[in-house]
Amino acid sequence: MRRSRVFGERELRAFLEASKNNAAHSIESENDDYILNVNEDDYIAHKVSEATVEHLEIHVDDIYASSGEQMIPAEYFPSGFHVYSGKSYKKDVIKFHVPISGNIQLLHCMPSSRILWTMDIEVSRDEFCFEIINFRDDAEGIVRDKDSNIRSIMQQYENVRSEVERANAGLEQHIRNAFNSRKQRIQKSSGVLASLGVPIKKTNRASETFSVPTPQKRKKAVPNKPEVKDTGFSPEPCLDQSTYNDILKLIHDVGKEFERLPSLYADKEEEHLRDHFLMMLEPNFDGSATGETFNKTGKTDILLRHDGSNLFIGECKFWKGEKSFLSTISQLLGYLTWRDSKAAVIMFVPNKDFSSVVDTAKEAASKHGNFLKFVNERDETWFNYEFHLNDDRNRAVKLAVMLYHTPR
Repeated sequence: MRRSRVFGERELRAFLEASKNNAAHSIESENDDYILNVNEDDYIAHKVSEATVEHLEIHVDDIYASSGEQMIPAEYFPSGFHVYSGKSYKKDVIKFHVPISGNIQLLHCMPSSRILWTMDIEVSRDEFCFEIINFRDDAEGIVRDKDSNIRSIMQQYENVRSEVERANAGLEQHIRNAFNSRKQRIQKSSGVLASLGVPIKKTNRASETFSVPTPQKRKKAVPNKPEVKDTGFSPEPCLDQSTYNDILKLIHDVGKEFERLPSLYADKEEEHLRDHFLMMLEPNFDGSATGETFNKTGKTDILLRHDGSNLFIGECKFWKGEKSFLSTISQLLGYLTWRDSKAAVIMFVPNKDFSSVVDTAKEAASKHGNFLKFVNERDETWFNYEFHLNDDRNRAVKLAVMLYHTPR
């Protein structure tokens, strides 16, 4: 066993800082192409799991004792024994064994907020021990001393535990900042950043068919380290997030107009309802210099294309149940090929129990095999998610699910 001072050998703050900084430094050692290609959330979850400091567990309910005789120096004896200095005397020593698990290194760390107390212990792989000398054959006194030591240990332990929890809670943001900083430096140095966005200009030719706001301009099992399939990184066009938000907001305003005036749209088919969205999108958004604009290729889709591939796709369908809803998501994802694609599933719901359909759609989305995460809820019937393209988690797709009550 190793002898040490319980919670008293090194600063806990320095120990936690070292763990956090090691995670950030490891990001700097990654290959540039890996950082550009990897799924950000998967990679950050992996690094957070690596850097998370496991808690120390002290199993005081399982404490047990042993005893043995030891030679005790005279100066250790309490007053009243009239012993001579410089000599040692044989006394019975009670050793209390406290089982432990988890991160045993924390047993040696001094928390920032602490009681001014420590004691000598012996530490092994699965327990620590402290001793009480049986000077007077007083069992009750030994128990009191044991309980006093345990109280102090557990009070200090709670200070350690709280500081570790605070440090762990801040890990994700620290690692995300380190990842984003590295990625932005790579993009800037390689000139990629400027080539990623496909600018979309607004025009002033907005139709007055609907009264909608004019879009504003440019708005502890450790997870395995994510693998990337790309051997290099090629800049890919993408729709910038602010324009995507504007497109979704305009779609949502039109969908709400359907709900406010149900008699005007009750007999419309998917294609006709889709055309109302296009009627608002086309005059509000001009394409880039290469002439992209919103168009349609089938009966239900809304497309924005660049160089033959889809930057944005919206799929308009009547609600026909969970299975059909998930199939629509699969169909939509199959149309996309580029990293950071943007999409929307627009569901027209004729069911009387509209709220039940909304709940079903929310629950069903996370069941899809390409689901990555729920992002946010913009409205009671508008939910933003991230999915990934088939067979590649590193190619994330931002997908909005939007539902509108259209009784027939």
